Amino acid sequence: MKAILRWLLCLLIAGLALELFFVLRIATMAAIDPQSTAFQRSEAWLIATQGRGNGDRDWQQRWVPYAQISDNLKRAVIASEDSEFIYHQGVEWEAIERARQRNARAEEFAARRAAQMRARGKEPRPPQLRGGSTITQQLAKNLLLSGERTLLRKGQELVLATTLEIMLSKERILEIYLNNVEWGEGVFGAEAAAERYFRKPASRLSAAEAARLAVMLPSPKFFEHHPGSAYLAHRSATIVARMPAAELP
Repeated sequence: MKAILRWLLCLLIAGLALELFFVLRIATMAAIDPQSTAFQRSEAWLIATQGRGNGDRDWQQRWVPYAQISDNLKRAVIASEDSEFIYHQGVEWEAIERARQRNARAEEFAARRAAQMRARGKEPRPPQLRGGSTITQQLAKNLLLSGERTLLRKGQELVLATTLEIMLSKERILEIYLNNVEWGEGVFGAEAAAERYFRKPASRLSAAEAARLAVMLPSPKFFEHHPGSAYLAHRSATIVARMPAAELP
């Protein structure tokens, strides 16, 4: 029994130490730009070991300040990913439940469609899932957590999202998110995405270009290789129409 208690105590101490590490990491981000995220390091390893890169473009990323990112892109991402961004405290519980129900239906339909498309020799398209996660939750996951899908990891994500909201401003959260989010194989951040897809800096993105980038976010690698997707064009038009109502921090 004493041995078990010692192990439980060690686990508790390790858990508290990890939480303290996360809190300190987030605190430093108020003034220091993060050099990389947990997700980026994972992707860099896969590119290096599995040959998944793009030749001389294996990694594209360059940090730019908030003011040098087009307001069009900020509005497009908020309109597409998290319309209540400036109002919530990091988590939207109702949105999570709605997304869970909607995604279950989408995955069931996509499974049936995939079988039909493979029978015709066509590549099936992944289901169009809608994340219930806020921008803050996505940032928490990408910055500090692994990609595994477990209840424990999801719980940690919710705690970290709340911590981000407490310790950082909404503007800083959006700035870090836009500079680190994935927009293709080895393409991270608004500046790299703008250069990769439109040959221009992020500060000069038009509303239509920004909307197109925003729509790519749930499945960036898929849309990178399917730029002519009808869904991408249709959804981009919808986001352009919603952008004027998107409020910026």
